[in-house]
Amino acid sequence: MTTPIPIWRGSPSPFHLQKLDEISFCAWVAQAKPGDTLEYHRGFLCLDRGSTEQGNKDPHQIKLDEMAARAFGLAERGFLHLLQQRIGDASFRYLAIARSCPEGQAINFSTLMIEEAA
Repeated sequence: MTTPIPIWRGSPSPFHLQKLDEISFCAWVAQAKPGDTLEYHRGFLCLDRGSTEQGNKDPHQIKLDEMAARAFGLAERGFLHLLQQRIGDASFRYLAIARSCPEGQAINFSTLMIEEAA
């Protein structure tokens, strides 16, 4: 069972980032209020995701790659704003900020886990 993710209004969540995966990220989006913020990665995302070849990635990189792709997809669908905050040389905080639900509807978890048809 995944540990619930606390929602911290106005500042990024302080929990250990290694526990965050695609499913817990979507669970946070489903329960977040507009303006809630989640730090979903700290580092340099394009490098931390590793090689573009799946076979060369370790399990942590695969998990990070899936979560980053889901975050980008949800932002494109209007559920999130994605921001980067520089914290040092080649080091960033990656933040997801919940938006108002598209068309004013409640967000269903299963809606977040499906890919939107192209």
